[in-house]
Amino acid sequence: MKVAFGKIQNSKFKNMLEDLKEKAKLAETQNRKLAAKLKRTRPTSLDDTVHQLHNETFEQIDCLQCANCCKTTSPIFQQGDIERIAKSIKMKTATFIDTYLRIDEDGDYVLTVAPCPFLDTENYCTIYAHRPTACREYPHTNRKRFYQLLDLTIENTKICPATLKIMEELNKKFK
Repeated sequence: MKVAFGKIQNSKFKNMLEDLKEKAKLAETQNRKLAAKLKRTRPTSLDDTVHQLHNETFEQIDCLQCANCCKTTSPIFQQGDIERIAKSIKMKTATFIDTYLRIDEDGDYVLTVAPCPFLDTENYCTIYAHRPTACREYPHTNRKRFYQLLDLTIENTKICPATLKIMEELNKKFK
């Protein structure tokens, strides 16, 4: 059975997200210690363990019911993403950039607004088939060489309930 977040009233959803931020903040020191250990030791079972946890977690949590990532953050848009999306919505690349994107402090293209302008009222992505690579890969818990993504994963625990759950389980398995 999947956990439903999106059908919760706005005030309850906001409370759930505040709880998520608080839990992530409380776990951050422990998560950073684990990350340092995993980077140092690089257990051969890490990728398999994380992939298993990813699959188990996403059997329980439905992203469409939450969409907090789409509501609060922006993916990085690579040039190929920009061209693909602009073409799919029949817009010139320069117009797409001017309409939707800005360059952030790291020199990357990101959305000018949150929530994502391509997120509809039922948490569906209107450009799903053409979405940015960063969206396709989020929250990055099913990628190879997971030890390289640990710092990003810890940041994602503040946004994604599934990522927080995966880190909680990793702390149990690799303590």
